[in-house]
This record gives sequence, structure tokens and C-alpha cells, in this order.
Amino acid sequence: MSISAKDVKELRDKTGAGMMDCKKALKESGGDLEKAIEFLRKKGQKVSEKRADRDANQGLILSKVNDDRTKASFIEVNCETDFVARNEDFQKKAGSFLDVAFEKEIGSVADLYQEEIDGLTIEKHLESMVGKIGEKIEINRVVFAQTDGALVDYIHPGNQLGVLVEFEGDVDAEVIGKNVAMQIAAMNPLAVTRDGVDASVIDKELEIAKDQLINEGKPEEIAEKASKGKLRRFYEERVLLEQKFVKDNGISVKEYLEQNDAPLVRSFHRLQLGES
Repeated sequence: MSISAKDVKELRDKTGAGMMDCKKALKESGGDLEKAIEFLRKKGQKVSEKRADRDANQGLILSKVNDDRTKASFIEVNCETDFVARNEDFQKKAGSFLDVAFEKEIGSVADLYQEEIDGLTIEKHLESMVGKIGEKIEINRVVFAQTDGALVDYIHPGNQLGVLVEFEGDVDAEVIGKNVAMQIAAMNPLAVTRDGVDASVIDKELEIAKDQLINEGKPEEIAEKASKGKLRRFYEERVLLEQKFVKDNGISVKEYLEQNDAPLVRSFHRLQLGES
């Protein structure tokens, strides 16, 4: 049957698929627009399945915080290449997914996939993007946070790294909040305080430190005590409030906050592209 250019354009406008894909879909569905849309969705699903084992470690990390800094969302949308990540349509779609996560206060990928935009679930939108673009595309992480303190977000240039910091109270977000967020981005702490570090990590660090000292010829009893000294250095490197402040190595992050009469950090999220 003959497929008009008008029908192809209408299908392309509705789905964003390529011209030849739209023409084929219309032919396969006998010119029925709805069936053609379904055909393209199925094609997207098939492409998605074929690419399930591919690495999707490029993409975008995006954030959104409300005006009073009590509510925030972060999202990581992945693709296979930086070329696609810089595509305007990909960025627009990722932004729309973030908006839904923020408005619906969603904190899991599975829940976000079931939400709808323009009558289609986000899961179906992703399948359509896969069919159109030909790359594996997925949402890797979703973070939602609420607080009675203050939330400050920071996205590193290029949208490959993002940080969300929760402070115990109101904070100068543009200076102090941003400085702390950039500290977290650069120094990758494990926790805010020592109590937040997993006990298994501490045990492993003590074991490593002790073994190093024994290998250096120290008696086991002395190595046992000295390993705790090495653990203090571990805390200074990996616990946020004990880390040296990157803009002034003469003070710790905690001292920086105290000197500026700023509230302490309660929690943080650090999202780096491609990490689980």
C-alpha cells in the first residue's frame, strides 16, 4: 500500500523515530497509526533486549531542589556514548524523568519506570528511545530526599558527577554549601562521621595496617596498637567532617563549618556516572 509523507511525518512527530523506521512501521501496520506506534514500541523493546549486555556508562546526572531547600531529587540516566548524552532530545527526556521523580517524590528506579508521561510509562519511553537511537538507555539511580534542615546540590561540569548534601539547618548554599558539596565531589568520603563507616571496612583497614607493620618487622603486640594510629589517618582521609578542607588544608571540614557558624552535615549522596 502507498504511505503518504503526511502519515510518516505524523508518526515521526508522535514517536521521534527515524523517517525510514516510521515508513516501515506504517507499511507493516497497514497504515494504522496506533498499530504503527505499537510496532515501533515493540521494535524498541527488541533493540533493548539485544543491547541488555552492553555497557551503558555514559549519560547524565541531573538534580532538582525546591526553593526552600527541603526537597530534592537526583537522577542518573545512562547511555552507551557521550555523543548521545550530549544530544538535545536525550537531555530533554532525562529532564522530564527528573521532573516526574521530583513531583511524585520517587526514590526508586522501579517505581519511576511505572510513572507516565503523555500517556506512556517511562519504561515505554525508554524503549522508544532505544528503538530510535539504537543504544542501550536506562535509568541507573534515583534519589529523593526531604529534610527539616537544608539540601544543597552540586553538579560537576559535564553532568558526570553530582552531590546532594543535607545540612542540619539553614546554610549559605551558594558559598558554604557549595564548598562542602565540592569537597565531597573531590575527596569521595565514605561517611559524614566515624559512626557512619561500616564496621567491616574498619576491620579490614585494621587488618591491613597490622599486616603491614608485622611485615616491617614489628612484634604482633606493637603492630596491634600501632595499627590504630594508622586507622586515625584513615578517618582523616575518608570521613567527611575529619577530612582536610580542600580550600584550606590547615583546618578540617568540621572546623570550616564551625568557623563560619554553619550547621554540620547530616548526610550526603554522591553519584558518579556508571557507578552502582
